[in-house]
Amino acid sequence: MSPPPDTAAGEPATDDGPSDAFIADVFQRGCTSRKALETVTGRWGVLTVAGLRDGAIRFNALRRRIDGVSEKMLAQTLQSLERDGLVIREVRATLPPHVEYRLTELGTDVADRLIALIEVLEGSVTEVAAAQVRYDARSGATSGTPSGTRSDTQTDKTS
Repeated sequence: MSPPPDTAAGEPATDDGPSDAFIADVFQRGCTSRKALETVTGRWGVLTVAGLRDGAIRFNALRRRIDGVSEKMLAQTLQSLERDGLVIREVRATLPPHVEYRLTELGTDVADRLIALIEVLEGSVTEVAAAQVRYDARSGATSGTPSGTRSDTQTDKTS
């Protein structure tokens, strides 16, 4: 075995063993990036991040923008996004005091990518609707029926 190469300063190189560097892998169950992805892509996460893209907004204005979200779910989503470093909650010292939410630099980067995805889907809505009609006709499902709930997925016990 050959001796370790010398470093630039003339000292022998040392092997410090395994690195403590964190390697993100969204496919690993406990990875922080996976948990953040779950928050962003959850039922209300995408709409919340996209709804904040145009700048700071008050809670109720954001709730009105995201049709169908409850106060509780929006509050939970905002807290999770704040914890993940995507959203900043800012309390304004006004009378009466009010709270605004805005995206961080990371949140803005994520929002830009989500908005690109939203634009693809909105621009393809007729294609998506046609695919849904074809699927439903082929599978015998009615519009809005989740896959896997058709009667042909039931086991026939008369055999």
